[in-house]
Amino acid sequence: MKLTSLLRASSALLGLAFLACAFAPTASAKDAPLAPRLTARIETCEAILREFQADPQLAIPADVLRAAKAIVIVNQVKGGLILGLQYGYGVALARRDDGSWSIPVIITAGEASLGLQLGGQRTETIYALMNRDTVRLLFNGRVNIGVDARAIAGPRTYEAEKVNRDILTTPVLVYGRNSGYYAGATVKTGWVDRNDAANWDYYATPYVLPELLYGNFVQAPATVRPLMDFVSQITR
Repeated sequence: MKLTSLLRASSALLGLAFLACAFAPTASAKDAPLAPRLTARIETCEAILREFQADPQLAIPADVLRAAKAIVIVNQVKGGLILGLQYGYGVALARRDDGSWSIPVIITAGEASLGLQLGGQRTETIYALMNRDTVRLLFNGRVNIGVDARAIAGPRTYEAEKVNRDILTTPVLVYGRNSGYYAGATVKTGWVDRNDAANWDYYATPYVLPELLYGNFVQAPATVRPLMDFVSQITR
């Protein structure tokens, strides 16, 4: 029994060490200015969306994009043995009353899962939020996808015939692409949360997520325009 307990404890510690190595900043990263690092994250989210839309097996149908009230793009890394932990970042953009899109608001994202697991996995996910009430859940902080708001896997462009009223009225449509090896049967809940401190620093503003999504208090810097322009293009 003691040996079994020791092995389990060692496996858990190895899993935590894997995650720590994946996300622990190097000395040079710690010393680097924050704005370039946040710009790189926003550009990564833009690249994820562009890559999804360029692949018919991954692309979100036009009808879904035209109906979406917000788009959330998330990039995460998962790793662990016995206990899987996942943490990452993302951006959220909201459609305003005039049809224009907000600046990309920086968020955090993560997941904790229990089960038999092995390896590491990078997880790229896009959430299409299909009504304003679901978008407003972000105002209050952490939102557990599939718990606080009903979520289903969204149809792809190649199966656009599956898009119907029931699909378009589901609070959250989930689009994912996993890369890497990850084995295991798990029970998992993904979440997204506000990151007001990052937005204060990046946009040099005292405003927080609700105002950034639906107000016009911040002029979009050139670094975020490519993502905003692309979202506007694919949601017309």
